Amino acid sequence: MTRQHAGRAVLLGLAGMLALVASWAPAASQSPGFVPAVGARIWFYHDLNPYESLGTPFVRIDGAVAGASEPGSAFYRDLPPGRHRLSVDSYVNDKYQTIEVDAGPGSEVFVKVVPNDTYVEGGGEHSGGYHRNSYVLWPFPAEAARPAIARLRLVAGGPVAAASQ
Repeated sequence: MTRQHAGRAVLLGLAGMLALVASWAPAASQSPGFVPAVGARIWFYHDLNPYESLGTPFVRIDGAVAGASEPGSAFYRDLPPGRHRLSVDSYVNDKYQTIEVDAGPGSEVFVKVVPNDTYVEGGGEHSGGYHRNSYVLWPFPAEAARPAIARLRLVAGGPVAAASQ
């Protein structure tokens, strides 16, 4: 490899690393804009913990997939005000897997996706064992959720598609 080719390879590598770092900007630096006055906004966030599952379960609003909950990220969906059923895909059916929320005009609702890691696991003393990803949804007050979301990566938000039930 010539010196010129090596220099280009290094520059391409640095450009790729810079693009990757820029894509992981925290949510606080990526302004989602104002909540629509005639609509409501629902935030979903999932903390990054190296000791918990790195699975990305689908989160649903009224039966329609709203997005995939990635560890270390947050996303929102704008939707009409009213009562909405929120759920997270999970290996185990849990009473906290599905919740109902009331979202008024111009309001924000904050929901944390929480791994329930020790629910289904096992294995022998001399084997690798097994583990199944299970998740629950916890509604959080804005005062607790906003600082947590500010530390996370913001994934694309926007309006939710119509439910496909």
